[in-house]
Amino acid sequence: MKLTVGLVSAVLIAAALGLPAQAASGSVHLAAKTYANCTALNKVYHHGVGRSGARDHVKGSSKPVTNFKVSTSVYNANKKSDRDKDGVACEKH
Repeated sequence: MKLTVGLVSAVLIAAALGLPAQAASGSVHLAAKTYANCTALNKVYHHGVGRSGARDHVKGSSKPVTNFKVSTSVYNANKKSDRDKDGVACEKH
């Protein structure tokens, strides 16, 4: 009975959010959000977003950014914003 109530609750929540019923069971993967520019991305991810294993590339004596959000899916959706191609998009120094 608990499983059925849990699944029904999940389906109702998915419907309220406008998601397909399959999202409640975990069989549908939601796409990562694509941001229009770094200003929009930095409102959510203040220090940028990078793929797993990425390291900020810097020139000169500046310190690399290490506190960016690690999320390969969000990075892949926004890799157009990674100007130096170091695996970290919209990093703030």
